[in-house]
Amino acid sequence: MILGFHFIFSAYGFWLPNDPRGSWSTTIRKFDLLKFGTATKTDATRSVAAEPHDYRRRLHAKQALRCPPVRFSGQQARAIANGFAQVVAKQHYAVHALAIMPDHVHLLMQHHATDVDRIATQFKARATARLNAEGLHPMARYPRTNSSLPSPWARKHWCPFIRSREHMRAAIRYVENNPAKAGFKPQRWRLVTPYKE
Repeated sequence: MILGFHFIFSAYGFWLPNDPRGSWSTTIRKFDLLKFGTATKTDATRSVAAEPHDYRRRLHAKQALRCPPVRFSGQQARAIANGFAQVVAKQHYAVHALAIMPDHVHLLMQHHATDVDRIATQFKARATARLNAEGLHPMARYPRTNSSLPSPWARKHWCPFIRSREHMRAAIRYVENNPAKAGFKPQRWRLVTPYKE
C-alpha cells in the first residue's frame, strides 16, 4: 500500500541528463551536452547524490547550458512556498515535510488519488506563477525569442513512493534535516501539517 509521495523537484541545471551519478533521463535534448556523455538512466530508489563521480565533468556540462543553473534565494523560496500553499488549499493535499533548497525541493505528502505527474505539474506551475507575480522569476534575464521565460525547473521530477509508517517517519526526518545538512537554518512552512499515524 502506498502511504505517500516524496517529490524531488530539481531547479534548472541542477541534475543534468548525463550526470555521471545517473539521472531519470533516457535522452539528451540539448546538442551541446552530448559531448559530456549519453543519458544516464537510473532506477535507484535511494539518493545517489553522494555517489563517487567525475565532479569536473559535471561542472563542465553545466557551463554548456543556455542559461546559468538556477539558484533560489530566500525570497524566491518563500514565493515557491506560497505557490505550493495555493495548490494544497485548492487540491486538499496533505504535505508533511518541505525543504526548499537553493537548487532543488523536497516535498513529502500523503498519498492522493491524483496521478503523481499531474501533482508535480501543479506544484511546479503554481510556484512558477508566484515567482512571476512577485517579480522574482530566476530566468527573467534570459527570455526566449518569443519573450516567454524558460522554466526555472528541470523537465522531470523524482518521486519515490512511501509504503510504510516507518518509511514515512524516516522520509520526514530526511526532508526536515536537509537544510541543516547543507549548512542552512531549519525551515518551517505553514503549509506543512504533522503526520498522524
